[in-house]
Amino acid sequence: MLQHTSPAVQDYLKALHMLEWEGDLPAQGRTVSTQSLAQRLDVSAASATNMLKKLDGLGLVEHVPYKGASLTDDGRKIALEVVRHHRLLETYLAEVIGLPWDEVHAEAEILEHVLSEKLEDRISTLLGDPAADPHGHPIPAKDGSMPRFSSDRLWDIPDGRRTTVERVADEDPAALRYLAEAGIRPGAEIDVLRRGPVDGPLFVRVPGGGDPNGETALSRELAASVWVQGGRDG
Repeated sequence: MLQHTSPAVQDYLKALHMLEWEGDLPAQGRTVSTQSLAQRLDVSAASATNMLKKLDGLGLVEHVPYKGASLTDDGRKIALEVVRHHRLLETYLAEVIGLPWDEVHAEAEILEHVLSEKLEDRISTLLGDPAADPHGHPIPAKDGSMPRFSSDRLWDIPDGRRTTVERVADEDPAALRYLAEAGIRPGAEIDVLRRGPVDGPLFVRVPGGGDPNGETALSRELAASVWVQGGRDG
């Protein structure tokens, strides 16, 4: 089905999927506003509306005028396939090619549209059928099922707790470089120390990573872009 859709259509469907699932507990089937979609894709609201009407006609989304759209089952299948391509490519570029984790997202954005199913299967087998990409984001299985993942953000973990990084947002290369220098990667343990008033910053320590005796300051926005598992007493 993927080979019969244009890169533009794939981008819209993937963006709708990401906005459905973004951040907290998945809200599959939730209506995504046209404005949110336009901002995500950096297009005008009018352009987004026109594309949503087209996708509705193709049976890939359900478009509600002046409200937004949600993916149909067929639209979600395509979106998940694009996400699978993207995250497998990120993993391949990082683990096999050796590209830094702050560069793989942009490259995968280009290659995800041209990856054949045969090459997708070869890459997945070569990598050992990974469940997550270098940033910790779950890779949809071949059948479209998604591994379980946490909705807890680092910012929401109480002071004095230790937690484990599950995944980090991958769109901002500068943020990824900063997190890497601090040792904040999937699997890393983090001690939440304290936070400044109102919007932070949040001060954390990463045992065994970065400067184990020092502290790292994270803005609220950056701390909210890190998803974690658990929050036990440190």
